[in-house]
Amino acid sequence: MSAETIPLSSAGTTSLDISSLSSQSSSLPLWNRLSTWAAENKTIVYTIAGVALVITGAGVVYYNSDSRTNVRESGLEEKKRASKKERRKAKKEMDKEQPDPQNRSVPEQPPKPKAPTVEPDSSDDLPQVDPSTVESLSDQDRKEYAVKLKAAGNTAYGDKRYNEAIDLYGKAILCKPDPIFYSNRAACYNALGNWDKVVEDTTAALALDSEYVKALNRRANAYEHLEKFSEALLDYTASCIIDGFRNDQSAQSVERLLKKVAEAKGKGILEGKEKRLPSPTFVTNYLQSFRPRPRPEGLGEDADLEEGSGKSHLRAGLAAMEKRTSEGYDSASKAFDKALELRDLGDHEAYAYNMRGTFRYLRSENADALKDLDKSVELKPSLVQSYIKRASMHLELGNRDGAAEDFEKAMEQKQDDPDIYYHRAQLHFILAEFAEAAKDYQKSIDLDKDFIFSHIQLGVTQYKMGSIASSMATFRRCIKNFDKTPDVYNYYGELLLDQQKYSEAIEKFETAIELEKQLKPLGMNVLPLINKALALFQWKQDFQEAEKLCQKALMIDPECDIAVATMAQLLLQQGKVTDALKYFERAAELSRTEGEIVNALSYAEATRTQLEVQEKYPQLSSRLQGMGGQFGAPSMR
Repeated sequence: MSAETIPLSSAGTTSLDISSLSSQSSSLPLWNRLSTWAAENKTIVYTIAGVALVITGAGVVYYNSDSRTNVRESGLEEKKRASKKERRKAKKEMDKEQPDPQNRSVPEQPPKPKAPTVEPDSSDDLPQVDPSTVESLSDQDRKEYAVKLKAAGNTAYGDKRYNEAIDLYGKAILCKPDPIFYSNRAACYNALGNWDKVVEDTTAALALDSEYVKALNRRANAYEHLEKFSEALLDYTASCIIDGFRNDQSAQSVERLLKKVAEAKGKGILEGKEKRLPSPTFVTNYLQSFRPRPRPEGLGEDADLEEGSGKSHLRAGLAAMEKRTSEGYDSASKAFDKALELRDLGDHEAYAYNMRGTFRYLRSENADALKDLDKSVELKPSLVQSYIKRASMHLELGNRDGAAEDFEKAMEQKQDDPDIYYHRAQLHFILAEFAEAAKDYQKSIDLDKDFIFSHIQLGVTQYKMGSIASSMATFRRCIKNFDKTPDVYNYYGELLLDQQKYSEAIEKFETAIELEKQLKPLGMNVLPLINKALALFQWKQDFQEAEKLCQKALMIDPECDIAVATMAQLLLQQGKVTDALKYFERAAELSRTEGEIVNALSYAEATRTQLEVQEKYPQLSSRLQGMGGQFGAPSMR
């Protein structure tokens, strides 16, 4: 697990994917500060919750579950002023729009006519029409025949005589091409599972009425069965926009399809993804989650080691790690590989397996990493850090019991090791066991008061528990006792930003930036730059300065996925959609796990789909503008 604090929103989640805890030096989830809809899932589960993003001339509107609730509540206010009869009628109309639970769409019933209609007496009385005879009918006869045939089709459908209904609707269409007739015939094909025919007829209906919501939903359902997820997503999204996001099932379908599309593309990216180390920001934050310790005896700079030996490569790897740069970490990884290849490591063999396993884990080679750590604890059970790192890997693989067992084994070896309590506290935190987490963080502090991250995480835990005053007091003590540590100011700034104390937050981020420059000129942590960018956006909508800060972060760490994702959001907020898409896709490429890739691609797919909707339905642009005015621009917190 990482040295940085666990994002606050993660605590309500029990599914365990802790990879982001290593990648983000952040007490509040940065993806949460980017936009509200992805916050609860980025850091622990990486699933999509309530996504429907709308590009408008005024910017971007994100509809999440809460915003749809607002829409429904707004509608309810109107209904309160309606009569009971009108409310019943509205409810009936809404029920008609809901998809059938078994995905068997119901044919549309005709509205109550204002004039007498022709009712079929029996099947013998139905007009007999075909392409050769329909041309001889008058317009009035065609209308009357169409009504008869449609009514008969509805009756046949209700009796589950689908093929007969298909024939009747087809004859009605010969008399009068009507979107409802096509849609009803599509419902019959839907009941028979003939998805290609559903697509064909709903497409014909939409050619006659491009905003026919029921036809859009039926075609989307068919596309989903045909596993054409992008097409289904496009139709459901259009349906939601036309319907003002009032249909919960359609909106939920957008969320479901968005995830499916992203997952399908994400698997392709993951399969072809080169196994390499993530950004130096990620690696540094993982490594510093363990208290700094002196090099093992015999691997110091003054040790007389044979050039080219396994021990010399092991020492070279440790020296390269201290640079905290991309090149340094790559060199360290290769050195640890070479050290074990050459062997002759003596008492340092277990340590070498520990370090190679660490870097294999960072490259997402979890199976090989676990083997290395297994070997490490086999050779030297007293090497407690190997148990702790293995616990982290068990957590990332969803093996909570395995993680707990490793913590127990570590305590059997050395129960007063503060790292054990710090990392076990992380487990308690993500399981929302805050009281237990606070106890372990405090125990870690009692055993080693000089490890800053135990203090920081204790403050975050207090904040999550609602003890804001205690949390702020903890951070003030941190600043007093660790006044030259940039991480303290960065994390404290995040808590202040969460409270919308923008001026104070920016002041803390600026202090963190200056300390990073002074103390780590070659391996600067870029997160304070990103945090300041977000604060400026939230406070003053200063896009220009926010972009400059993100660009600076990317110059320092070009592979920092957080910086890339932040840049994408800033561009999206300004309507620079094409550029934003490039950054989202880049974020997916840089992401370490399948879940992270899916999260980044979901942003990209949501953006791309909304653009396609506007291109396909240009008449919706003014409606989207109205939605933007109603709901306002999204927060990037």
